[in-house]
Amino acid sequence: MVSESNDNVSGFVIQGFSDTPELHISLFVLFLGIYLIILLGNLIIFLVISCNPHLHTPMYIFLLNLSLIDISFPSNILPNLLHILLTQQNNISFLGCMTQMYVFASLAGSQIFLLTAMAYDRYVAICDPLHYIARMSRKHCAGLITAAFTGGFIDPVGHFFLISKLSYCASRLINHFFCDVTPLLKLSCSSTFSMELLMYIEGTLLVFNSFLLTLTSYIFIISAILKIQSSEGRQKAFSTCASHLACVITLYGAIFCLYIKPSSSYSLQRDKYFSLLYIALGPVLNPLIYTLKNREFQSSLNKMRQIV
Repeated sequence: MVSESNDNVSGFVIQGFSDTPELHISLFVLFLGIYLIILLGNLIIFLVISCNPHLHTPMYIFLLNLSLIDISFPSNILPNLLHILLTQQNNISFLGCMTQMYVFASLAGSQIFLLTAMAYDRYVAICDPLHYIARMSRKHCAGLITAAFTGGFIDPVGHFFLISKLSYCASRLINHFFCDVTPLLKLSCSSTFSMELLMYIEGTLLVFNSFLLTLTSYIFIISAILKIQSSEGRQKAFSTCASHLACVITLYGAIFCLYIKPSSSYSLQRDKYFSLLYIALGPVLNPLIYTLKNREFQSSLNKMRQIV
């Protein structure tokens, strides 16, 4: 039954924003601008950190990898969305849809694990500064980054396998602007219980545990900061992790709103715009959050400008 149905599904139709055709050109210009800002901002971070040996410390190496994710994450979604808005050609092959879903989930998972590693880095820097060099050596830093990306790309394999085996015998119209898990489950006419169960198990074991580890790190960090006697010292200590904390709040806020809930409460329009914020907001804000008040980064950027 499943394989027979899948043989008949050559692809899907992505609805995108077809409910507002008069806004397509305006949306194209808006999303193109956002995408160019994402590429420019994160490329600057990548180049500045790569070209300055003084910034080859764990905090900036983590930031460099985060900028790579922030470039790759929207690049998996926005170019295809721009193509749909400009040409109205919104067909996507079955394999293309599954690939887009897998890459999206893999990069999202890698980002979660990387931010957890960054929280640990800030915990060691503030709570155990005397052992920071030993505990966050280049070897340990490389190990954490490798583990973040490995875990991120292994985690959605189960989702990919189960969704690809579902039967899609009803509408092929995906009411979204990319191939996401929940809209695909809505199209299936076979049982999605095992898929939803896997989502909740992994959501609990991986996403929620990553959130708890990050939260625990910040409980210790805030406790250590409050013990600092001078207000200037407290402010300096907090400023080193404020950027990361802002990114964590943005990320987990979007994840809990979008995915940690039963599919019965899924709202097509609401979650479509939530997803757009999730995909575009973080990659746009991260370069600003991490570099706007970072004197070390600003100094390195100014030196690069002078050389150029």
